Amino acid sequence: MSNATPPGWYPDVNVPGTERWWDGTAWTGYTRSTAVTQPVGLRPQAAPRGAGTTARTVAMTAAGLLVVAAAVTGFLVLGEDGGGTQPTSSPSTGAPPTATDSASAPGPTPAEGPEDDPAVLVDQLNGVTLPVPDGWEKPENTLDDASTMRTVGSYTCPGDSGSFCYHGTVTVRTAGGTDLTAMKALAEEDIGTAADRAYGKDTFGDRIHGGIRSHKDLASKSVTVAGRTGYLVRRQVTTGKGPGGYVQSLVFPSAVGSETPVIVRFAFDAGREDLPLSLMDTITRGIRPIGDSTGGGVGSTVGP
Repeated sequence: MSNATPPGWYPDVNVPGTERWWDGTAWTGYTRSTAVTQPVGLRPQAAPRGAGTTARTVAMTAAGLLVVAAAVTGFLVLGEDGGGTQPTSSPSTGAPPTATDSASAPGPTPAEGPEDDPAVLVDQLNGVTLPVPDGWEKPENTLDDASTMRTVGSYTCPGDSGSFCYHGTVTVRTAGGTDLTAMKALAEEDIGTAADRAYGKDTFGDRIHGGIRSHKDLASKSVTVAGRTGYLVRRQVTTGKGPGGYVQSLVFPSAVGSETPVIVRFAFDAGREDLPLSLMDTITRGIRPIGDSTGGGVGSTVGP
């Protein structure tokens, strides 16, 4: 004899007035109101011969069934420790749930976090988010230990046929290996590293753009980023091969912890209509502390 409880609708002890569907092995997410399970009253009928005896027999039988039901209920309740969640009473009538019953399944669908949004780059370490432009991606793995977004699709680097380059990249990292604390000094120091990493030598020491031949600073100014005063330096570089490009070092205090400076590096290939310098400004204005969706003057230039 099997001890398995048959599938059916059983009272939900956690939600009075509600029944939940037991599929024979486990509780499901389907529920319904007990109002739909109330039996329809029977019309009175004329009592046949021997009705008194029959009534007594029925009453005794019903009492016996109540005792059995109580015993079964007690067994099921006490048996919960041995085999997972079990129904605590007999099932009510009704057909098994169908696809249309899913609307009554309890529990909300888990909300997506910003990490799941393809339009947002999240840097948990530094407590900021950046808007991901259309046509860009967030790679899961990069050679550089930094939060990264870049244009979709690579191309063969002009200075190294065995390497692949991207027309636009933005990375976020924590400032390290320096005693500088002033945002301006950090940005002015980092711009050379940003240019070299993007258009000089890569992490393997290869000159994937033929090296940097010359450069010209285009901007150097204070900005407010994620509600904090920072500084940016923007530079144009001419390379030995290829069109060259534009780099930017943006530095500002972190929105979390001890406010360790954050460095955001930009690198855009020159001559690309889809990569105007104004896009650097758009991304800068869109930087927010994690959990903050307000405008609040983020990214605006700080006056003297």
